[in-house]
Amino acid sequence: MSHVDPMWTEEARALRESVRTLLARRSGPEAVRAAMAAPLGYDDELWSTLCEQIGVAALAIPEEYGGAGAGLAEVCVVLEELGRTLTPAPMLGSAVLCGQALLLTGNDEACRRLLPGIAAGSSLAALAWSDEDGRWSPACEFRDGRVDGRAHYVLDGDHADVLLVVARTPDGPGLFEVAPADARRAAVTTLDPTRRLAVVTVSNAPARRLDTGGFDTERLRWAAAMALAAEQTGAAARALELTVEYTKQRRQFGRPIGGFQALKHRMADVHVQVEAARSALYGALTGDDFELDAATAKTVCSAALRHAAAEMIQLHGGVAITWEHDAHLYFKRAHGSSLLFG
Repeated sequence: MSHVDPMWTEEARALRESVRTLLARRSGPEAVRAAMAAPLGYDDELWSTLCEQIGVAALAIPEEYGGAGAGLAEVCVVLEELGRTLTPAPMLGSAVLCGQALLLTGNDEACRRLLPGIAAGSSLAALAWSDEDGRWSPACEFRDGRVDGRAHYVLDGDHADVLLVVARTPDGPGLFEVAPADARRAAVTTLDPTRRLAVVTVSNAPARRLDTGGFDTERLRWAAAMALAAEQTGAAARALELTVEYTKQRRQFGRPIGGFQALKHRMADVHVQVEAARSALYGALTGDDFELDAATAKTVCSAALRHAAAEMIQLHGGVAITWEHDAHLYFKRAHGSSLLFG
């Protein structure tokens, strides 16, 4: 295991600062709510700026496919910052999940054809995979050149222009490309309004197999889970910051409520969990057992965000359950993301 945290190298710090500065200007609470209500479920102009000026979608894509040739650590830096502000964006679904899926196929032709658009942010890709039970076993089946099935929890699936499908085959799961016009796609109401999900149904749809057999769905799932863990860590840290700020301002019995020992202890407990999440994420990025370390990070970071969001609600009091305050959005993100990818 490396002793250098790849999320805090000099290059990673510069990337973090660039993303945070842009989001501070363009993704405040009002902008997040406007993005939630937008037809795409995110601010496409902000996403274009993130891709064109900072290159966030290209980070984990090799240079020969139009990417920056960085790695998951840099992706995690971006997702941590997006998580802090709850910014709706197709980073997790298109750039990470679909980008990594295509790379795992080892199909040079498909990568050259599809990855440059994903890296530039000009193409939006979606991956149809999970059944309704959320266990992330393939919901669709491939037979005689066609795919059948209904996939749930498809990130940005209702408006993607590249549709990938994980389907069962006689030799195990495979990755297939289906024309979006050959699928029925419908956005669904979600617990977390900052995360766009869809149901994708394919009925005897022509499909092109992209992998050559032995498609590693477990590695794909845990790579996505690691990226999600970074997002959860950022959201948990920001929820704690907002809570500490509020307890310094809110006065009761003639003093700020943050000065009461009982509340100090509760916020200290949240801080411990946030730091545990950072440690778990560091372990996943530098450890030797990718799947185990990624699963650990997802578990620890999910728990940290749930705890931070719950305490945010409790310590803010009545204002936290109003629509105008962000606390309920952090709470919904906490519980929605804890179920994503299992």
